[in-house]
Amino acid sequence: MKNSKSLLITAVETTAVAAFSFLICFFDIFGNYDTLLTDSLYQYKRGINNRIKIVGIDDRALREFGPMGTWSRQVYADVINALDGHASVITFDLMITGNMDEQGDEALYEACKRSTVPVVAGSHINFNTVYHYTDSGVIYIDNYNVEAVDQPIMADVCETGFVNTFPDSDGVIRSVPITYNCNGETAESLAYKTYEQYCKVNDITMNEPVLDGGQMNISFSGRPGDYEKISLSSILNGEVDPKVLNGCIVFVGAYATGLYDQYAVPASSDIMFGTEIHANVLQSLMDGKFPVKAHRGMVSTLSALVAALLFLMFKRSQLYISIPLSVMTAVLYIFLGTQLNNKGIMIPVLYYPLFALTVIVLGIVHHYISEYAEKKKISEVFRKYVAPQVVDEITGKGGYSIRLGGESRDIAVLFVDIRGFTPMSENLEPEQVVDILNSYLELTTNSIFNNGGTLDKFIGDATMAVFNAPFDLDDYVFRACKTALDIVAGGDAIESKFLEKYGRSVGFGVGVNCGKAVVGNIGCSFRMDYTAIGDTVNTAARLEANAKRGQVLISEEVYKQVKDRVTVEPIGTIPLKGKSKEVFVYSLTGVKEEDAKADETEKSDDNPEQPADNT
Repeated sequence: MKNSKSLLITAVETTAVAAFSFLICFFDIFGNYDTLLTDSLYQYKRGINNRIKIVGIDDRALREFGPMGTWSRQVYADVINALDGHASVITFDLMITGNMDEQGDEALYEACKRSTVPVVAGSHINFNTVYHYTDSGVIYIDNYNVEAVDQPIMADVCETGFVNTFPDSDGVIRSVPITYNCNGETAESLAYKTYEQYCKVNDITMNEPVLDGGQMNISFSGRPGDYEKISLSSILNGEVDPKVLNGCIVFVGAYATGLYDQYAVPASSDIMFGTEIHANVLQSLMDGKFPVKAHRGMVSTLSALVAALLFLMFKRSQLYISIPLSVMTAVLYIFLGTQLNNKGIMIPVLYYPLFALTVIVLGIVHHYISEYAEKKKISEVFRKYVAPQVVDEITGKGGYSIRLGGESRDIAVLFVDIRGFTPMSENLEPEQVVDILNSYLELTTNSIFNNGGTLDKFIGDATMAVFNAPFDLDDYVFRACKTALDIVAGGDAIESKFLEKYGRSVGFGVGVNCGKAVVGNIGCSFRMDYTAIGDTVNTAARLEANAKRGQVLISEEVYKQVKDRVTVEPIGTIPLKGKSKEVFVYSLTGVKEEDAKADETEKSDDNPEQPADNT
């Protein structure tokens, strides 16, 4: 029954962990944080394609030609003329729209027309917000309704591709649309159109991009500044021989901060020029790297399953095994994620390590709760044998370890035995005998605990107690004597009760001795008793055996240590079984008045009463 209940609890807990893990992953609760972690792990420097070059409109070009908005289109015509016959494709990541000077516009138009190298120029899709109605009459907002497409002035003599960027909600560009439906016509992105022209020129079969939700996730190969950049000025003034660009794809675009064409990207903490983003998109197309997000339901199910297995492992194994295994599996998961990403599958990075960490915390908490419960259970059992203050010290400080072995200590030993128990038990019902025995044993136990002693064991109708073990106890010899007197006094108090109830009563014989003894856990690894052994213990047992009903016998060694504080009657030397010499013993009759008053004062301090009214 107990095992069934435990299995049921474990099943419920494991199911809860699995369900929680599934929901967190499926609904992407920590999506923003997972994206940041994915950026740092998946978007690493892979190495750029040296055939992709950038002719940058940089600060030097702006200083030489003035503000970019005032340039004659002759500048761009000169770039085309300089690169014609060398580059594979010339792509302008610029919006060359509207009329400037007629001569420059015409020169650019003619340069594109005469170029033996494909020229791709940027277009721009203008969006507006439109309210639409579904067939059922429900209204919805379309923030990306195509209003118009701005084309470059030489659109009819060159290829065009839109330059629009679509950052995620956090402003980071991670994906791009490859094509876009513009009022029934399909527009292609600048990078895709460039790739298309490059494959046509070089007779290369195109890699068909794999889209994820209509977008292509960018596999960034380069970071800001990685692609080789040549200043536009260097091309126009002849500092750079165009032959160095033979067979290259050349992007002409903004490469100065003041031109406001920079964006946040996952590959770096630095912002990246738009031209470099197009270069990365192009290289993704050329390399055939199109990572797509793994199916959310499948990933969530696997995460839930693994989280459940981790939880079960923590419940069934030790922390020193389960924690390292969990950390190792989390590291392996991250490594697997990077490998899958290279293969084109993006899996969430955060959730599995998060679940592993959560399970580790739950496992540790469960471990310590179980340990606390077990400790409390042992403590409650231990209190049946040891004084509560001793138990509190053990559990509070953790200063006692249960192991086989003993130590030599100075202790006081008390034995107490019921007198007349055997004939009484022959004349009473078993239930009556147990009632009397339990009452007297409760008396002895309380007396021992009240004086700080340790209940060693019950031996039939006898009780053994030690003082000053397992921990040091102040004034332990006197405490043993006080315990003996308390037992005798308590016996007198309840004797009349059982005499009236059963017509029978019993009394006690007590023996107390002190000295060296070996104390500790005696037995074997799976069954042991905390006890004391040695001549000191044997002598105490012999004293108890010689004590009469209601009498407390103490050894001369005990008397020497407490003689100024107790009253005794000398008995003289008596033979004790097992002792070669007779032993001088005393009958303990009470404590002196000053000690009794001190005890009363101590009790009154613990329970103060209101002073009497003397008015």
